[in-house]
Amino acid sequence: MSSGIDKASSLSGLTEPEAKEFHAIFLTSFIIFTAIAVVAHILVWMWRPWLPGPKGYAALDTVTSAAHGLVSMIS
Repeated sequence: MSSGIDKASSLSGLTEPEAKEFHAIFLTSFIIFTAIAVVAHILVWMWRPWLPGPKGYAALDTVTSAAHGLVSMIS
């Protein structure tokens, strides 16, 4: 006997249009999150690089002034 449900079931329980809509929302959210993370990493790198020069962080004064110049150009 049939249970009256003729549509094919999936592991998630979503229909094809629902799955496509969820995928679109998930993909958009993931791209936005990744873009924010990349910008945050760039800003932190400009503030305090993870790999200092041979003279340590004191040698990065020129990088700091260059970063201030870049930020002033953006804003």
